[in-house]
Amino acid sequence: MIEDDFYATLKLKTGEEIFAKVAATEEEDRTLLLVSNPVVVNEIKSRIGIVGYKVEPWLKTTTEDMFVINIADILTMSESSDIEMIMMYQDYVRSSQNEDDNNTQINRRMGRIGNVNDAKEILEKIFKKN
Repeated sequence: MIEDDFYATLKLKTGEEIFAKVAATEEEDRTLLLVSNPVVVNEIKSRIGIVGYKVEPWLKTTTEDMFVINIADILTMSESSDIEMIMMYQDYVRSSQNEDDNNTQINRRMGRIGNVNDAKEILEKIFKKN
């Protein structure tokens, strides 16, 4: 029997901390968690403190979005009702699904396309001018 989905932060025994939409299920004599689109959230800090968060996929070398984790591999789990965190997660999931549907090619209308040598020359000219 699968329980209702909920958002949660999971701390795995490996030390990894992930945020995901989770559903619990019983299978034989063990409890498994169905984890949907797990992400890692890192704080972006500056001199003035935390200025934002960076959301990345938990596993970067797969296109799968659903994973099964044995509850025995989890150190602790905390259900989240933090609206900001849930909205950030949902935005990430939505944008990652759109990226898969929309493989955009880089072009000049997006901005300047150059190389390191061109940039170096421009910066040297600006520096010498001042």
